[in-house]
Amino acid sequence: MAEERIVGIDLGTTNSLVAFMQGEQPVVIPGEDGSNLVPSVVALTNKGIVIGNAARNTLVNASERAVYSAKRLMGRGVEDVQEELKLFPFRLAEDLKPGEVLRLKLGERELTPPEISAYVLRQLKRNAERYFGPGAPVTKAVITVPAYFNDAQRQATKDAGRIAGLEVLRLVNEPTAAALAYGLDKQKEGIIAVYDFGGGTFDISILKLHEGIFEVIATNGDTHLGGDDIDNLLIAVALDDIQGDLGVDVRHHGDAVQAIRKAVIEAKIALSSQLAAKLDVTLPAEFGGKRYLREITREQFEQLIEPVLQRTLAPCKQALKDSGIAPEQIGEVVLVGGSTRVPRVRALVDVIFQLGARGKKPHTELNPDEVVALGAAVQANILSGGSRATEDMLLLDVTPLSLGIEALGGVVAKIIHRNSTVPASATEHFTTGVDGQTNVAIHVVQGERELAKDCRSLARFDLKGIPPMTAGLPRIEVKFLIDANGILHVSAREQRSGKEAEIEVKPTYGLTDDQVETMILESFDHAEEDIHHRQVIEARNEADTILTAVEKAPSDPAWQQLTPDEIAEIQSRRAELEVLKQGDDYKLIRDGIDGLDKATHRFAELMMDGAVSTAIKGETMQSAGEKLGEGPSAPHPFAPAQIDTTQKP
Repeated sequence: MAEERIVGIDLGTTNSLVAFMQGEQPVVIPGEDGSNLVPSVVALTNKGIVIGNAARNTLVNASERAVYSAKRLMGRGVEDVQEELKLFPFRLAEDLKPGEVLRLKLGERELTPPEISAYVLRQLKRNAERYFGPGAPVTKAVITVPAYFNDAQRQATKDAGRIAGLEVLRLVNEPTAAALAYGLDKQKEGIIAVYDFGGGTFDISILKLHEGIFEVIATNGDTHLGGDDIDNLLIAVALDDIQGDLGVDVRHHGDAVQAIRKAVIEAKIALSSQLAAKLDVTLPAEFGGKRYLREITREQFEQLIEPVLQRTLAPCKQALKDSGIAPEQIGEVVLVGGSTRVPRVRALVDVIFQLGARGKKPHTELNPDEVVALGAAVQANILSGGSRATEDMLLLDVTPLSLGIEALGGVVAKIIHRNSTVPASATEHFTTGVDGQTNVAIHVVQGERELAKDCRSLARFDLKGIPPMTAGLPRIEVKFLIDANGILHVSAREQRSGKEAEIEVKPTYGLTDDQVETMILESFDHAEEDIHHRQVIEARNEADTILTAVEKAPSDPAWQQLTPDEIAEIQSRRAELEVLKQGDDYKLIRDGIDGLDKATHRFAELMMDGAVSTAIKGETMQSAGEKLGEGPSAPHPFAPAQIDTTQKP
């Protein structure tokens, strides 16, 4: 068996990627369609669950059967997503209770955000295993998360990896991963800022690079800010126009909204390189097939999105303040995320960090869509023992939000402060507030507010069996430990009696171990479904190849040498394969391919004899082959190359 590789994964809001270290350079692994990007879209079709581009097609035609931007829902509760529900076609289960993990309706099924993300991760896992070849399973990964993801969101990401059959060795903050990719590529030293504006999240991190050590000294951001918000502004404009100009209200028609969303994204991309773009949408038949057409200039676009872009300013200023670094001390600025392609975003970055005045430009040498995955591959390489390129590299990350417990009166006693380097541990001492108290309830919270009710509740547990004492006499030691993934472990011990309790924080809106185990078992069933679906697609593709060749066959001189019975047999087998190709039994399709292949065997021999005769007359075999519609080294069209369907995704 080939050596197992650890891959790096960027699980993105809009697109996801998988990468690995090839020699001394990180490389993104392409998917089945040759694209490096796998759209983070999951859909339920009559063929089962589909992921990526196939799911994105379903999103436009049957929006109620597809989910996108699920990353925005990771680790969040029903009360957190009310704004999303106004803009995204998310349909929640009716019986959700406060504090329960979200469940989204996908056609007839209900899936949690970690399950949806797991489907995307499983597709990336399949892509990597296909790329590495038979005998090279992919079971371990480094996965990136927004720097400002809280404990619940990080735990949800780990759950998604586990459901997908991946051991998540490390969660790495996305801006830190980007710095790793650039550090490997450029070997920069000094202070750098990473401005990461993706599809659903915004992060800013300030790092110090010195002799291979990447130390994050401050981070800030907004897990609720990204390119989706730009899209939603444009969608709102289009919806208002359609109602005003065409007299129809399509706000609650999922397919119409998704058609508008698709046009909006295309226009947004075009405006990064053009001064004007068109919004062109044909509404569904129930609206009379009316057409909405509007031109939008870059100036109008920039005025519209300015409020969204301005929301990135406060986190940048706070990160600079926390780090004690002035803008002019920032040596390099790295741009990450597809939204940084917008010219106005680049102009804003120039102002924030005073780059133009110093004759500098932000770094855009690496593809902003790929740089995070490349950095994750570097970190995976470091964890696997490294190569010459990474053996001296060290990554020091930070926790983005303060962690503490609820003290008397509902105030927060912070134990680990934000921007503390992780792994981290800290201990604080507390006592009782009531005489004779034998139990102490420990309420763990995360956030920067002073009152526990205003922070994110992470966990509650009890320290029991304390001997009854006068209030203030017990001495309770509470210890917080954050591991390298940013996941929290808490222990409490009454020092006089030795009574202790501990908990690995399972955050609110996280999945229980039993839920994760159930999902893993269920995923095996759906994995079989996915394998079958892929085998059918591959068989149909192969059938199309041979049917196309047969369609062209009568124009070849060799066809005239066949007997009527041979031609009848070929036509019969061709018709049979046309029918079988429409079915869902890949074995029957392959039987049909084999039958047509055998029926055309003598025709293939006659074609080859003709090619040899041509070559003897002076033409090369290569040119003769090209005349027959073959490339210089392509397999014969009636002997299609066999596709390996035995690999498990």
